[in-house]
Amino acid sequence: MPLPPSAAFAALNDAAAERILILDGAMGTQIQQLGLGEDDYTGHGSGHVCRHHSDHPQTGNNDLLILTQPEAVEEIHYRYAIAGADIVETNTFSATTIAQADYGMQQAVHDLNFEGARVVRRALDRATAQDGRPRFVAGAIGPTNRTASMSPDVNDPGYRAVTFEDLRAAYHQQARGLIEGGADILLIETIFDTLNAKAAIFACIQAMEDHGQRLPMMISGTITDASGRTLSGQTPTAFWHSVRHANPWTIGLNCALGAAAMRPHLAELSSVADTLVCAYPNAGLPNAFGQYDEGPNDTAPQVADFAREGLVNVVGGCCGTTPDHIRAIADAVKGFAPRKVPAYA
Repeated sequence: MPLPPSAAFAALNDAAAERILILDGAMGTQIQQLGLGEDDYTGHGSGHVCRHHSDHPQTGNNDLLILTQPEAVEEIHYRYAIAGADIVETNTFSATTIAQADYGMQQAVHDLNFEGARVVRRALDRATAQDGRPRFVAGAIGPTNRTASMSPDVNDPGYRAVTFEDLRAAYHQQARGLIEGGADILLIETIFDTLNAKAAIFACIQAMEDHGQRLPMMISGTITDASGRTLSGQTPTAFWHSVRHANPWTIGLNCALGAAAMRPHLAELSSVADTLVCAYPNAGLPNAFGQYDEGPNDTAPQVADFAREGLVNVVGGCCGTTPDHIRAIADAVKGFAPRKVPAYA
């Protein structure tokens, strides 16, 4: 028996039928600007000392800030909401046992996802109380730092550092925490290996069955270079046909490329997908110092071209983008109709 859709499903569909929706921007670059040190990450300098202990240094574990610096994380989410974002992502890109193993924080995963969704909800409730606009929490599910399709050892091409079941179990735990925390959407993003994504899709469906409701699922791949393929070798068309069975609410592309370089790959995806299309490019490509040089007035017109050409239903920003970028993007696409979803047999 099919699961009943969540209340957010209908609200999102109604909103997407009227206009291009806005996703938020980068989290990592906003956190970097805070200049946090080890005591900040562990909470020893803030009064929010993490109850989960690890002997590993935690500097750089941005997901952990959900527990140790919740006010700072909430403020970033709030700034994106006020800048115009309809959908705001949780700070849980690496909140799986697989990714958190680098920091010895596997035991914190449920709390990271549960509280990650709650932090965003608080930020969005603040923004909605201010202007009356409804907003939605997207539970961010990253690709992990392992790949199920390729060997990390050039001398042993058959070796895999992770199995499908490892990934499924880790993603299931993450998705359950996000849903229990109040996520309206599950966003499987920055996909470089579609086999990883398939494990995430399976796990998200299981978590929805546990919950008893069907949530909108957003699926976003990343094209890694000018070849127009994901790291595991798929074109945008092949990527779509590999995940189409999941009936995602949106399919799209994010990260790796700026808007100009993303455009032809987005156009290909938009031409074959019979669902909504989402795009959130980087603020150009990083310079020699790892910084992003495109300002809001550079990125926004390029994203507006996506809208002008009828390629998108949801737009936002990835690495290097800021609340100012999101505000400029929201203003730039305001006058364009959302992409019409084609009906394919």
